[in-house]
Amino acid sequence: MVPQVFIARMNDLEQVVKVDSDVTGNENRRDVISRAIQSEQCLILIDGETLGGFLLYHTHFFDCAFISLIIVSPLTRRQGYARHLLEYFMKVSPTSKVFSSTNQSNEPMRRVFASAGFIESGVIENLDEGDPEIVYFKER
Repeated sequence: MVPQVFIARMNDLEQVVKVDSDVTGNENRRDVISRAIQSEQCLILIDGETLGGFLLYHTHFFDCAFISLIIVSPLTRRQGYARHLLEYFMKVSPTSKVFSSTNQSNEPMRRVFASAGFIESGVIENLDEGDPEIVYFKER
């Protein structure tokens, strides 16, 4: 079955928080996720009956879309879900310019950005000690 991407609804909140907590070990982002869902700025990827991952974004980054979080369930990794979410978002983004970022040490996500056609656009130092944040950009 081909995975499908949908705008998350409030009845998806518990599943989204579960996927996030499976990765982080806590539910600290529950309120952030809830606000994103309420604002219709959370996309979920469903494969069959399984929520495989999600993407949060906002448009507060110089009036451009900024993907603030992409999380894929540990049970469904290495199946192209992160790239699928990125590619879907590029089709529905409210702005033509899309930005995101990841730590320099996050090689898997850096490869996902590259495979989805994003280019490095800058570096932010001092967020995580010794691990610069790499900013990525793509325009549709």
